[in-house]
Amino acid sequence: MAGRIEARLKELGIELPQAAAPVAAYVPYTQSGNTLYVSGQVTVWNGERRFVGKLGQDFTVEQGQQAARLCALNIIVQAKAACGGDLDRVVRVLRLGGFVNGTPDFHDHPLVINGASELMMQVFGDAGKHARAAVGAPSLPGNVAVEVDAILELA
Repeated sequence: MAGRIEARLKELGIELPQAAAPVAAYVPYTQSGNTLYVSGQVTVWNGERRFVGKLGQDFTVEQGQQAARLCALNIIVQAKAACGGDLDRVVRVLRLGGFVNGTPDFHDHPLVINGASELMMQVFGDAGKHARAAVGAPSLPGNVAVEVDAILELA
């Protein structure tokens, strides 16, 4: 039987991508006690890199929000793997860290990362409200537009 978060995803019409494998010397997540640390997730959908380029040059803020949302979907997939498939074990999204590959004159990093934040609140409700950082970067791995990492509390 599907849990309440799986039911919520279905209600929202949200399909999750396949979990992305690490591309360097790290693991997708680690857990210490009830705290889950999810490594930075980039704009990959089932092995295909999307949103390759810079905000302020190749992408609008709205497209950047879609990119951040994709990163958040990948965070949820990694959390699902860490929880043995049971997303109801996520008690709270504690923090998101957002990185935006933007031009030197791009300044709307927080608006871009809202794409990830809003998805977490849609999926997890009040438990999706979190602390956050949104910073600019001169480049990101594979020249993707956005990367987001997360810290979650588990039951």
